[in-house]
Amino acid sequence: MSQQINIALVGNPNSGKSSLFNELTGLKQKVGNFPGVTVDKKTGLCKISNQLIANFIDLPGTYSLYPKRADEWVSYKVLLQQDDSIIPDMILLAVDASNLRRNLLLCSQIIDLNIPIVVVLTMMDIAKQKGIKIDIEVLEKELSVPIVVVNPRKNKGIDSLKKTIEQAFLDRNFKKAPEFIYSSMLAPKAIEEARQVFPDLSSYKVIHYLINHEQFSISKKDSAVIEQIKSSNKFNSTKTQAEEIMQRYARIKHIMQLAVEETNPLKKYLLTEKIDTILLHRTWGYLILLVVLFFLFQSVFWMARYPMDFIEWSFGLMGGWLSEHLAANWLGDLFINGFLAGLSGIMVFVPQIMILFGLITLLEDSGYMARISFLTDKLMRKSGLNGKSVMPMISGFACAVPAIMSARNIENKKERLLTIMITPLMSCSARLPVYTILIALVIPSKIYLGFISLQGMVMMCLYLFGTTMAMLVAWVMKWFIRSTEKSFFILELPIYRSPRWKNMFYTMYEKARIFVFDAGKVIMLISLLLWGLSTFGPPKKMQEIKASYLLKIQQYPADSLLLTKQKNAELLQNSFAGHLGRTIEPIIAPLGYDWKIGIALITSFAAREVFVGTMATLYSVGDNTDNKSSTLKDKMDAAVKEDGSKTYTLASGLSLLIFYVLAMQCMSTIVIVKRETRSWKWPMIQLAYMTGLAYLCSFLIYQLLK
Repeated sequence: MSQQINIALVGNPNSGKSSLFNELTGLKQKVGNFPGVTVDKKTGLCKISNQLIANFIDLPGTYSLYPKRADEWVSYKVLLQQDDSIIPDMILLAVDASNLRRNLLLCSQIIDLNIPIVVVLTMMDIAKQKGIKIDIEVLEKELSVPIVVVNPRKNKGIDSLKKTIEQAFLDRNFKKAPEFIYSSMLAPKAIEEARQVFPDLSSYKVIHYLINHEQFSISKKDSAVIEQIKSSNKFNSTKTQAEEIMQRYARIKHIMQLAVEETNPLKKYLLTEKIDTILLHRTWGYLILLVVLFFLFQSVFWMARYPMDFIEWSFGLMGGWLSEHLAANWLGDLFINGFLAGLSGIMVFVPQIMILFGLITLLEDSGYMARISFLTDKLMRKSGLNGKSVMPMISGFACAVPAIMSARNIENKKERLLTIMITPLMSCSARLPVYTILIALVIPSKIYLGFISLQGMVMMCLYLFGTTMAMLVAWVMKWFIRSTEKSFFILELPIYRSPRWKNMFYTMYEKARIFVFDAGKVIMLISLLLWGLSTFGPPKKMQEIKASYLLKIQQYPADSLLLTKQKNAELLQNSFAGHLGRTIEPIIAPLGYDWKIGIALITSFAAREVFVGTMATLYSVGDNTDNKSSTLKDKMDAAVKEDGSKTYTLASGLSLLIFYVLAMQCMSTIVIVKRETRSWKWPMIQLAYMTGLAYLCSFLIYQLLK
């Protein structure tokens, strides 16, 4: 019978920790949140041997055991065994061989916690390029912990690592490494007295209880005793930390002299640095960034065109076939115009979502995404932000909810709040279906110079417009949100690496799965609800319309087809959905919208992508075309207002696009902003300014172009 153990995966940022986690766990991963905080918790199972299964917990990257950010506190509490949800049996520490000196600081601190540890040495190929040779045997002897060399990108050393993990765990008398430094000498009297309160703790762990006991799960009595010990011994936390770091680096220097040899005393000018002279250039760097974004959005349209056409054609064919073969009753109508229409509104956008996130993963995996943060720091500061705001903003292209959560990495409270307030203006993936259908509807499918798509250019402009408005809003808000706290931008640029195709395809699959099964549930539910609201209405009025048209058809049988179309249109207008849309029509008419668009604006407040499902349902229920297999685009293109004018013109289409760029239209985002700011004040301000801005800009666009 197999035994399951918990292994915490720890390391510095960019140490290869995530690559190692992905290689060990494959697709057997779960993503959640650590209890009490909105920091991602990734867990995954891995079969170590027939007798042992490991549950790996991928902890957020951290440079040392002195946390500053929320994600670093998560790792810190797990390592100090202050998180009841995760008690690791062993630590797997990823150490970057090309930056060994810096990585050994965290390694030495974990060793002194007296937790079983296996060190995984990554980036040996980069170390070799730098002219660095590491004597593994000497390093292992000096640290007194097992060390395994692994290249997770090429699946090298994984089997050896599993054997080492099994051997280390199955040895019940796991030999703990001797203290890296003499922790008890840092504050001898205070540590001695504190160990009487916590006799089971190592000297080094006691130091952390003295420094951070307010954050730990200990009794008030013990906490008061620690405060008394600190006061009586005049314990200085800052001085103790400084002395500890100095002692550790002195020992690390000695180990480096014994175990590391640099064949070239001058650091080699690596390919990464040569590339950075171009990509981070003060002029060329920004031009290259715009070119990268240009090709990103061009590719989304170009590559997704054929699979999207095929999916639309398939659902249109299926709908036409079912219309001919299913019974003409409410159940058949529910299946075709409710279920099938909603499903088509989900599946048709899967190719674009997969392609967009696949390309973004390539940028992240190659190391270029971090350069975007570096390049934009100067621009961010002019708006009251800094380079760290870029990553939440870029993440906002995927979804505002996790993007807002990731803003916890920003230490400065004002910059963090500003980032939260503007992140929903970034065009998330939920807007992508709306953009796609409206652009295809009102923008001609023209190609310039053989490869530049006009529709792709419009798509890129929408993303840039949202980003520009976000920067302007941040610039305005910085004058109203006061703070004297200073901020610093420190970013480690990872080396350029060849993308991991396996990781890219997994991300594409995962994003498509999340869209279909998470967003899809909402779309499908609202599609079915809308079918009901669009099919039924006040019984007396609906019966009058049916009776009136039945009489007309009997009187004028030759015009039965025309009269049936008029009947369907009038039934839809007088349905519950029709009454709802007509109630708000006077408010949205100046923007160029009719009552059907009004219904979509209301329903898509649950989730923006519901817009397409709403349109699919409304135009299916009130279908006035002869061809039941026609696509949603065809039905919307044929839509007319009561005066006979087209519903979707260039003016109304662009107005609607601008509205969806700027409007909040997302309940989940409002809830998460409330949770992050711990107040309803900021999400309500956010809702008000985004709705007002969307209405004003859409009004101006429509009035200028109509």
